[in-house]
Amino acid sequence: MLNTIARPWLVSGVWFATVAAIIAYSVVVDARWSTTGLLLLVGLTPAIVALLIGAGAPPPTVAEILHSVQAKDGR
Repeated sequence: MLNTIARPWLVSGVWFATVAAIIAYSVVVDARWSTTGLLLLVGLTPAIVALLIGAGAPPPTVAEILHSVQAKDGR
C-alpha cells in the first residue's frame, strides 16, 4: 500500500522540483520575465492537465457497457 501511495507523491515532487530548478536557473542567468513565465507555464501545464483528467468521472467498466447494450435490446 505504501508503494502505491508514495509513487505518485514522489513523481510529482520530482516534477515540481525540476520545474523550480529550471525557473531558478532562468532567474539566475537574468532571463527576461516573459521567458521565465513561459517556462513556468510550460512546466506546470502537464500537471494541470493531469489534475483535470483525474478529476473527471471514471470510464465505464466492460460490465456497464454490456449491460447498457442488453437493456436497449430488451432482452
